Amino acid sequence: MNPYAAECLGTALLILFGNGVVANVLLNKSKGQHGGWIVITFGWGLGVALAVYAVGRVSGAHINPAVTVALASIGAFDWAQVPGYLFSQMCGAMIGSILVYLTYLAHWKETDAPELKLACHCTAPAIRKTVPAFISEFIGTATLVFLVLALGKVADGAISDQSSWTAAVGTWFGPMLVGILVLAIGLSLGGPTGYAINPARDLGPRIAHAILPIAGKGSSDWAYAWIPVVAPLLGGVAGAKLFVLLAL
Repeated sequence: MNPYAAECLGTALLILFGNGVVANVLLNKSKGQHGGWIVITFGWGLGVALAVYAVGRVSGAHINPAVTVALASIGAFDWAQVPGYLFSQMCGAMIGSILVYLTYLAHWKETDAPELKLACHCTAPAIRKTVPAFISEFIGTATLVFLVLALGKVADGAISDQSSWTAAVGTWFGPMLVGILVLAIGLSLGGPTGYAINPARDLGPRIAHAILPIAGKGSSDWAYAWIPVVAPLLGGVAGAKLFVLLAL
């Protein structure tokens, strides 16, 4: 598979599982309604892990523009491929959100609150203050990228030393560790903004929300939309630069 197609597919799977669990918990008359934040964070963590399993061997499974730009900023990824990766991730995010819409087609009319319908596609702050929301997304994404790089180093060690117990990290368990990382970020840092930590994850589905014929959907909240794009991009670069600075 072409790596750009893989990024599109991987991001679509991420959003299908991630926004799918949000819809399952929030939309009226869903079997999972009122499942709560723990269910949502587990859904996102598993979605990330499964997406990485699906396409990691083809594209590296960035499935996140913040990861792509961060890796390029430290010379770990070719800048020439960045535009194609970002475009593919955005397309995949939109496709994933459309699939969530179709999966829960009968439930949009049954749900009265426009903000719940929007939450099934993109994020919004719990307290609408720009600076705290920006800081939250920045820290969450910096943590994500820093620890993804750290896990990558562990995997490199596992591959070079197949007698070690860490060999599993470099083979079948690596993607699951990334999913656990996203789960941990959601549980610990996700409260203020819903932890987008991924520009494509937020912007692609937000565009889908704007164009899809969702009954009673309300505003797509474009005034907030720049924060889960800009803050993760800057936070990702900061996390990568810190990892290099510490020479771990």
